[in-house]
Amino acid sequence: MQSENSFPPMGMTSAEFRRRGKELIDYIADYYDNINEVKPLSEVKPNYLRPLLPEQAPEDPEPFDNIIKDLETKILPGVTHWQSGNFLGYFPASSSYPGILGELLSATFNGIGFSWINGPAMTELETVMLDWLAKLMGLSEDFMSKRSDGKPSSGGGVIQGSASEAIIVAMIAARQKAVSKFEESNPNHTVEELDLFKSKLIAYGTDQTHSSGEKASMIINSKFGTIKTGSDGSLTKELLRAAIDEDKKKGLVPYFVVGTFGTTAICATDDFNGIADITSEEDIWFHLDAAYAGASLICPEFRSLAPGMNRSDSFNFNPHKWLAVNFDCSTLWFKNSYYAKSALSIHRDYYKNAATDSGLVQDYKDWQLPLGRRFRSLKLWFVLRTYGANGLRNHIRKTVNYAKLLESELRKDGRFDILYPVNLSLVVSQVSKEAVSAATGLEIGSEALNEAHRKANTLVHQNILHENKIFPTTAVINGVTALRSAVGSVNTNDETMQNVVNAYLGAADKALSNTELLSSK
Repeated sequence: MQSENSFPPMGMTSAEFRRRGKELIDYIADYYDNINEVKPLSEVKPNYLRPLLPEQAPEDPEPFDNIIKDLETKILPGVTHWQSGNFLGYFPASSSYPGILGELLSATFNGIGFSWINGPAMTELETVMLDWLAKLMGLSEDFMSKRSDGKPSSGGGVIQGSASEAIIVAMIAARQKAVSKFEESNPNHTVEELDLFKSKLIAYGTDQTHSSGEKASMIINSKFGTIKTGSDGSLTKELLRAAIDEDKKKGLVPYFVVGTFGTTAICATDDFNGIADITSEEDIWFHLDAAYAGASLICPEFRSLAPGMNRSDSFNFNPHKWLAVNFDCSTLWFKNSYYAKSALSIHRDYYKNAATDSGLVQDYKDWQLPLGRRFRSLKLWFVLRTYGANGLRNHIRKTVNYAKLLESELRKDGRFDILYPVNLSLVVSQVSKEAVSAATGLEIGSEALNEAHRKANTLVHQNILHENKIFPTTAVINGVTALRSAVGSVNTNDETMQNVVNAYLGAADKALSNTELLSSK
C-alpha cells in the first residue's frame, strides 16, 4: 500500500498516465473497429450491476488493471451500443474520433466557464463556433453575434446540454418578454395583478411536439396547449389560429409556440411561415426545435424542407445527434438574447470582475440554467475542422441515401407500407394489411383483419428485438405499431444496411407465418 505522501496527487504519475492513456486510446479504437460486430442492445437484466460491485468504495488504491478488467466484465455487458451502424433507435447520437479528442482536452482543462474571466478561450470559441454553424446552416445574420455590416448584434448562440434544456431557456425568455410587455403597459400594477397575468400565460405545441416542450412548461409553471394535428403531423396556420382564438376567449394569454423541423415519431415538419404569420401578428415568441433535422441544413438542398425557419425568434438543433459531435452539444440561437439574459442573470459579489463590468464580453452563465459549464465548443471545433463542411455534408447525404435504400428495399419486398415521406434519414413503416390478408385469408376491411394487422406488426418488432441484430424503435400510428429506423451513425455502411434489410424481411417472414396470427382465420 502506498503511503499518503507517496501517492501521486493526480492519481497517477505522468509516466503511468501516458502509458494508460495510450492503452485506452487503443481500447477505444478497437471498440469502434468492432462495434458493428456486437449486438446493439444490451441484454442484461434490470438491477444486474449492484450484486457485481462492492457495497462501499475502496479505502485504498486499486490497480488500474483491475479497474479495466471490471470495465470489461461488469460494465461493458450493460452498454447499449448507440454508435453501431446497426443502432437505428430514437435519433442518432453521434460520435467521432475528433469529437472524442476534443472531449478529452475539455476534461484536461476542466474549466468551469460561467464567466468570460473563467475561460476567455472557452467563451470566445463558443461564440465563434455558433456563428460558424449558423452560416453553414443558412441561418440569417439576426441569429449571429457578429454581423457582416459591422452593426451591433442583439443575437447570438450558446451551447446547451440538450434540446430539453434549450426549450426551457427559450420558454423562460418568452415569458420574460411577455411579463416585460405587461409591466410596460401596467406601470402601477400590483404583485397580485402580475401573478394573475402570469397564471394566464399559455404555450403551444402539438401532439407531435417532443415531450420536452410540455415538460418545460411544467418546470416554469406555465400552461401548455397541445394542438391535435392532421394525418401529416404538421402544425398549420389554421390549427394554431383556432387554438389561440379559443384560448383568448377564455382569458388566457398566448406567449410561446414551438414549431418542429423533424418531429420525433414521424419526422413531420410544421408550417413555419404560417406559424410566423400568427406569432408576428400576436407578438408571440416562436421557438423552432430542429434537434434532429437541423443538421441536414448544412446541405443547401435540404433547406427547402424548412421554409420560414429564419422567421423564428429562437432556433435549436443538436450537433450531437447527426453531426458527428459527441454528446452533449445542443446549439441554441436567439435573435434577441436580451430576454434570456434579463431572466437568467443573477449577480453576487463573488462574480464581479472588470471584464464583465466592461460590457465587452459574454458571460454564458446568463444564457443557461446552471452556473457552471464545460468547454464543449472544443469538440465542435475539432469536428468542424477535421471533417470540413464538405465531409459533414457527405455524412448527411450518405445516411439520407441509406434511408432511401431501406425504403426502396421495403417497397420492393411488397409487404411493407412506408407511412411517411422519407425526406431525410427516418423510415417509418408497417407490414401492410394486404400482406396480413394474404397470410391469413382474412378479408380487407374486416375487424378480424384489423386485429391481425395490429398483432402482426407487434410481432415484427418483437422478432427484431429477440434477434438483436439491429435496434429500431417504434411509433404507434393509427393504433398499430410502426417501426421507425433513424439512419445516422458515422459507422453505417453497406453491410449494416444489408443487416437492417435482412432483419426487417426476416421478422416479417416469422410474423406472417406465426401460428397464433394464422389462427385468426
